[in-house]
Amino acid sequence: MFWTETAGLIFAAAAGGAINAVAGGGTLVTFPTLLLFGTPPVVANATSTLALVIGTSGSIYGYRGHIQPVKHWLKMFVPVSILGGLIGAALLTFTSNQTFSKLVPFLILFATVLFLVQGFVRRFVDPDTHRTGRKRMTGPILFQLGVSIYGGYFGAGIGILMLAALGFIGLSNIYQMNTLKTMLGSLINVVAAIWFIWAGLVDWPRGAVMTVGALSGYYLGAHYSQRIPQARVRQIITVIGFILSAITFYKEFLG
Repeated sequence: MFWTETAGLIFAAAAGGAINAVAGGGTLVTFPTLLLFGTPPVVANATSTLALVIGTSGSIYGYRGHIQPVKHWLKMFVPVSILGGLIGAALLTFTSNQTFSKLVPFLILFATVLFLVQGFVRRFVDPDTHRTGRKRMTGPILFQLGVSIYGGYFGAGIGILMLAALGFIGLSNIYQMNTLKTMLGSLINVVAAIWFIWAGLVDWPRGAVMTVGALSGYYLGAHYSQRIPQARVRQIITVIGFILSAITFYKEFLG
């Protein structure tokens, strides 16, 4: 690789890691960058997934102070996240990106709107609906399964989808929500990355270079986002969601 490609991949991975640490959608930075440097689409997706999932450790460390309060939620969502990530990764191996990628703009836009209005909706929801009884959690668990399948397949915007869902089941602390989102998202990507490695889809030299950038981006994004007031973080997440939606709509239907 030329130094320009190396620098470009490191910068893209750092930016993608920081975006993922705050809201999600870093794949929409790393994936197009790999394509720009001539990486085949399926290989680019697999390589991006591996680089970002290794870098996630930096974000988890940055959110370490918020892990304890969300442990019971992790126990509930981890099994379905593993299953969904595996299904999605298998689908990518055996199918094309083209059809599924057209859904990405709609998914991100829908999730961003949900995230934007969740506080307003919660005012009119019976507080009892936030209980974690088995019946009341069926919907969120099934939703997480769908997000996990999507995440294993492509993954751009899964953070925003999860943040929207977590808000509707009663979580309100944005730092705890980001911690839970980061850990579940990393688990989905770990499962997918293992599958991609087994399938021989990873470009290892480019993946190694991007991991360096992702580690720093995830850590800095997680660390500094906690110094910003919760309301401001929510605004940043909403803006990122609309920007990612606009970019993907343009790419899929106008570009």
